[in-house]
Amino acid sequence: MAVRIRLSRVGATKQPAYRVVVMDSRGARDSRAIETLGHYNPRTDPVEFVVDAEKIKKWLAQGALPSDTVSRLLQNAGIIPKVERKAAPASK
Repeated sequence: MAVRIRLSRVGATKQPAYRVVVMDSRGARDSRAIETLGHYNPRTDPVEFVVDAEKIKKWLAQGALPSDTVSRLLQNAGIIPKVERKAAPASK
């Protein structure tokens, strides 16, 4: 089973909030999660991102892959090291 750490949407219409969850990568966005690791609310100022760092590290050690968005959030929180991204090549 391929396991991913990703966001699951909660909240009312046009008022999104997200849970950081571990789930099977083949499942739907809001399907049943294996474990909830924290939450993310982009609508607050500053943005609210609360996770259990020990659980995140445990799942990463077991081979779970974070989604692109979760990876960026974890890098900004200092839980995983930042990765330098290459700039897109200029088109001719």
